[in-house]
Amino acid sequence: MSKVFKLGITSNNNKKIEEVKSIEVLANKGVVGDRHFDNYNDPYCQLSLIEAENIDEYNLKFGLNIPYLDFRRNIITKGIKLNDLVGKKLSIGNVEVEGIDLCRPCRHLTEMLDQENILKEFLRKGGLRCQILSSSKIKVGDSIKVLSY
Repeated sequence: MSKVFKLGITSNNNKKIEEVKSIEVLANKGVVGDRHFDNYNDPYCQLSLIEAENIDEYNLKFGLNIPYLDFRRNIITKGIKLNDLVGKKLSIGNVEVEGIDLCRPCRHLTEMLDQENILKEFLRKGGLRCQILSSSKIKVGDSIKVLSY
């Protein structure tokens, strides 16, 4: 079963992502309390997801133990391939979202993790950017379901 494994937010771009048990999301605005929340938010900045399995693979390959939330996404998922979801609608708990684009790793992440190979290793494994279509709360353990194929 596909599910929400971990959740994180931060109020500032350069601060540590704080682990939380639930987040409140507002349609077309983002995650309440997060650095990218905005009343007229670009769909590319509203919500970000990454697969726990990709982080596990990276840590295993390089003998590291980088925490999931250090990859700076709002939702860490388990049991779902995010690359296939661009242009698809999904439900995360009671929230409906649409996959907009893949999250590509950036120089900022490389610097924050002090890992030069992040750009290459996460080129097609960096997660998914989503537009939030409905407002509600997302909790750790919520199921993730694809609504349109």
